[in-house]
Amino acid sequence: MSNRAILLISCPDQKGITAAVTELVFRHGGNILHAAQHTDAQAGAFFMRIEWDMDGFTVPRQGVGEVFRPLAERFKMNWRLHFSDEKIRLAIFVSRHLHCLYDLWFRYQAGQLPNAEIKLVVSNHLDVEPLARQWGLDFLHTPLTPETKAQEEGRQLAALSAAQVDLVILARYHQILSSDFLRNYPDRVINIHHSFLPAFVGGSPYAQAYEKGVKIIGATSHYVIEALDQGPIIEQDTARIDHRYSVADMIDEGQDLERMVLYRAVRWHLEHKILCYGNKTVIFD
Repeated sequence: MSNRAILLISCPDQKGITAAVTELVFRHGGNILHAAQHTDAQAGAFFMRIEWDMDGFTVPRQGVGEVFRPLAERFKMNWRLHFSDEKIRLAIFVSRHLHCLYDLWFRYQAGQLPNAEIKLVVSNHLDVEPLARQWGLDFLHTPLTPETKAQEEGRQLAALSAAQVDLVILARYHQILSSDFLRNYPDRVINIHHSFLPAFVGGSPYAQAYEKGVKIIGATSHYVIEALDQGPIIEQDTARIDHRYSVADMIDEGQDLERMVLYRAVRWHLEHKILCYGNKTVIFD
């Protein structure tokens, strides 16, 4: 597959943005492969993702940003430029529920996580260490307690920095990240949880849902911010259940949803298809 440039744009909505961006790509010999845009009329905001083939593009990749900068200044754009052959280094944080970790690893091995490179597995328990070693991954054990939290997070951040990690995935990691940690990875920590929150909190949400006789269960993946489980939502999915479901049946169904929803969120991030604004996301198809 040829190398492609991917440009993500957000700015105040105004006339001529799409024409100006596509004309710039055309003027330098680029063949546009995908282009999508969205306007939030209430916010007066414009969003765009454009992807073009770098073969035949007359500007070398190191100069693309400079060529685009005058246009960005003209329209007051926030923008990010990526290239499809860039490796994105991942760290997966997990506690004792391993279904999402297994799913991500198998998809990674099958080539379903484009340009990803899993560098590190981090856990507050030792259960996952044999798996990480078997898979040839570096493993970091950080046994967190209220007294050691700051010290252990420091070890985590040092390991992430040493591995040059770009994206942190909380694959059922049952710990709250500090504001100091999150400042190092803005919009680069993805979490997954069941969608009972905040209706059913605590250690047995499925048992609580069973007692309430719920008819829909689900999963939500979002970027992590300081406010617990309030970050910009990337993906959600649900499944209908009925009176025949036991608590164990609900857990099985919920874990299937968690695996799929987390995979979609991670893949869209890797494909540079997500733009955050306010506490919302635009997901380009």
